[in-house]
Order: sequence, then C-alpha cells, then structure tokens
Amino acid sequence: MVTLSEAAAKKVQDLRLEEGKPDWGMRLRVVGGGCSGFSYELGWEDTAAQDDQVLESYGVKLYVDPQSAPYLAGVEIDYVDSLYGSGFSVKNPNAKGTCGCGHSFQA
Repeated sequence: MVTLSEAAAKKVQDLRLEEGKPDWGMRLRVVGGGCSGFSYELGWEDTAAQDDQVLESYGVKLYVDPQSAPYLAGVEIDYVDSLYGSGFSVKNPNAKGTCGCGHSFQA
C-alpha cells in the first residue's frame, strides 16, 4: 500500500486547486532509468485505468498500475520544504539502494 504523509497530501490538495483540478488524483509509477536503475514518476490522473490499484490517503486518491505495484508496496510519499529545496520525497522500504538525489532506486 502507498500512503501520503499529511504534508504531502496538503501539498497535493493545494496543487490541485492551483491547477483547477480539485477532484484529480495522483499517479505514481516506477519506470526504467535514472542513475540507480528505476525512477519514480508522479503525475495527475482524472480516472483510474481498468487494472489500477486505487488507494486513498488523507482524501487524495492514488493510482498505481500493476507493473509498478510490487516496487511500491509500503511506500510513503512525503513533502519536504527546506533551505536545500522543496519537493516530494519517496520513502521506499523495497529499495536496495538509492541515488544521491533520491529520485531513482535499485530493486
């Protein structure tokens, strides 16, 4: 199961309002690439695909495709705002290694 932290859910809700898409959900995918082999891809989605897992965290729908699901079991998405930068952070207990930027991982 994928979850959002309260801070990440708040940021998603704020961004949806800014984009004029208050009912859209967040798509989380794992794609090949990045310096560690796999990378995360986040995006907006208005409806689930037929075979998606549809999860909900703090009122935000999360869509996960069946190919990405095994890599994302237990993942928590957080939103970090610091002097070093702001953005979504993925905490993945399945990752055997990550790159320095945290956007790619080894499985």
